[in-house]
Amino acid sequence: MFGFVIGWQEAIIILVIVLIIFGPGKLPSIGKALGETVRNFRKSASETDTDNGTEKKEQ
Repeated sequence: MFGFVIGWQEAIIILVIVLIIFGPGKLPSIGKALGETVRNFRKSASETDTDNGTEKKEQ
C-alpha cells in the first residue's frame, strides 16, 4: 500500500529501540494503544468504503 514492507529484522530493531526509550513496564500500554489505533483506522476505512458504495474485496 505504501510501498514498503517491514521485515522481522527491522521489527526487532524497532522493538529494542522502544524498550530502551520507554522501558519494559510501559510496553503493554503502548501495545494496547497501538492496537486500538490500528483497529479504529481499519474501522474508519471500512466505513468509508461502504459509504462510497464500493465493495471490499475478499482475500
